[in-house]
Amino acid sequence: MWQVAKVFGAVAVAVALLPSEAGADPAPAKPGKVSGQPFMRVFGPSLPPYGYVRFCSAFSEECRRGPLEDQRMVGSPERLAELDAVNRQVNASIKPATDVEIYGEVERWTLPIERGDCEDYALLKRHILMRQGWPASALLMTVVRDEKGEGHAILTARTSKGDYILDNKNDELKLWSATPYAFVMRQSYIDPNVWLSLDPRQVHMPTLLGGTREGG
Repeated sequence: MWQVAKVFGAVAVAVALLPSEAGADPAPAKPGKVSGQPFMRVFGPSLPPYGYVRFCSAFSEECRRGPLEDQRMVGSPERLAELDAVNRQVNASIKPATDVEIYGEVERWTLPIERGDCEDYALLKRHILMRQGWPASALLMTVVRDEKGEGHAILTARTSKGDYILDNKNDELKLWSATPYAFVMRQSYIDPNVWLSLDPRQVHMPTLLGGTREGG
């Protein structure tokens, strides 16, 4: 199970690995998002969201580190169609509900069965795609601020054509820079237990989520 020491140890690993990861996803250094850019850029270490740490305690197999090499999936029409199909399938099969409504808790990340909120949709999409052959390094949980400035979780799929977003608020597959969101942080492709900032103005800031399809 996760311990506090392991979380801060993961952040230390992120510092050591940051130069190589940042270099793999080149983009001009502009906070949050750069219009038209196909690839994200990371700016520094960030603490994992509290709900993610608890999720890894309960679903350790979902948080295992894969091969160290960079694994972007080829952005072929077939692969992009897989992303689109899974995004639509999960959006249609899971009913939106907050963690408070389901569990009586403010924050719980899990693999949903019938109901869930934004991070649950994203975790299930990641789970399904990995079982279809996508590597963990190409499927990164990501935290953003939505149009209302509220915390929201989505799944980033790293392909050779760019970083695509699977979102419970939108059935259409989009490049990250084509969304209306301000990007806050995401998992490292090198180690899913390490989280990195997507905004140079913010580091070490774990985010509470808890939205639904309608609200976040």
